[in-house]
Amino acid sequence: MVDSITAEQLRVWLAEHEIDMVRVEGTNLDSALMGKVLSPAKAVGAVESGIGMVDLVFGADLDNTPQLGFAWPQWRGDMADIFLRPDLSTLTRWGPGQASVLGDFVDRWGNPLAVCPRNTLERICGRLAAHGYSARVAIEIEATVFEEDIHEARRKGFRDLTPLGGKAGFCYHMPKDARWHEYMTAVSRRFDEVGIPWDAWNDEAAWGQIELNISISDPVAACDYWTRARQVMREVAFELGRTVTFMAKWCDGYGQASHINLSLADGEDNAFYAEQGPSEVMRHFIGGVMQTVAPTTSLALPWITSYRRMRDFEGPPTTVTWGTGNKSTAIRAIVGHRAQSRIEYRVPGADSNAYLTVAAVLASGLHGISEQIEPPQPFDGMAYLLPPGVVDYLPDTIGKALAVLEDDTTLRTVLGDELIDYWIGLKRWEWMQYHTDGGGPDDPLTEWEFTRYFELV
Repeated sequence: MVDSITAEQLRVWLAEHEIDMVRVEGTNLDSALMGKVLSPAKAVGAVESGIGMVDLVFGADLDNTPQLGFAWPQWRGDMADIFLRPDLSTLTRWGPGQASVLGDFVDRWGNPLAVCPRNTLERICGRLAAHGYSARVAIEIEATVFEEDIHEARRKGFRDLTPLGGKAGFCYHMPKDARWHEYMTAVSRRFDEVGIPWDAWNDEAAWGQIELNISISDPVAACDYWTRARQVMREVAFELGRTVTFMAKWCDGYGQASHINLSLADGEDNAFYAEQGPSEVMRHFIGGVMQTVAPTTSLALPWITSYRRMRDFEGPPTTVTWGTGNKSTAIRAIVGHRAQSRIEYRVPGADSNAYLTVAAVLASGLHGISEQIEPPQPFDGMAYLLPPGVVDYLPDTIGKALAVLEDDTTLRTVLGDELIDYWIGLKRWEWMQYHTDGGGPDDPLTEWEFTRYFELV
């Protein structure tokens, strides 16, 4: 990465690093990495104006079908232009002769798109700063790697693939075969080359599954690293003749998550730290997050298959609960450590959009601080298979999650009407497409889901 530079400095940097093509990239609401590859001259010219892209970047589903049936904001029209404006602080050398820069989507009048996940997170971070806080975020990435290359995986319809590293073992199992270690070693070395800080990686619970821990950073940078890490993992898989998926549930075994750890700082101090437990700031932050944890589920679990993970004892939380050090609850509070006090949001699947889910949690937590919202009592014990009436359950289908989100007012207030309304429209479309062409609510994993999600989410 480089410090923020001017267009002229960009021209010099590209020449000095012998760059002959520049990837300008950004994520849409589907978490897909969208962009164009530009010549150096075109990249320099796009610094101020951005690069034009059709509005279907935010208006076509994963099957490349335009999404219809809901009100469009002003920036959407009959394939009108929107623009991806590069953020030169993200400039990095991506490979021989190639650079990459991430950016933000703006409309044709130069205004930030309210539905751009990166814009949304930047806006929430600005709101935090106005209240005297900064945030620190670390994201866990889970994925499954297969022995087959992508061409063979496609021929097989992404079914009956061979998990890399075999089928034996529990999480943290080190005696994997050389090909498993070869893949993850190549990934971590590529991270070092392109400037993605990482802490650790290990075998996870499911066959062929890995967990990767991206280093703690400010929220936008952390999500930028998440974006690029997933791209690196895909590219390394292509190069080594493997296949990787971030699909939340590709088999009957354990699914895949993307836990988010975050804390607030007040100057140099961890605002969540108190010697005997949660600080007042942390307590009110949790109060705000707990007020919206059910409607935020729609953002954290965006696809039909996302909800196939929501089963008791399969890893993800299923209840509207929080607890101190309790990994069975939706929010786990880590307390009593000056540097490590934080919350872990454990709902998101591996297929969620990190920018959007981090923005929702930070915005809800800041609302809790501002309104001094007290959380419910922390839950002690295992928050699974509880008798009716003990706690509320998180929504366990895309339709239920949308209904909860639509009825909520707090998340709409802190994230904005346009984003929430547009999200609801997109996910209703997804629900309709599944029930039209995919399957029924009680069907096992369908061919429709594999085709739509395995390679693209």
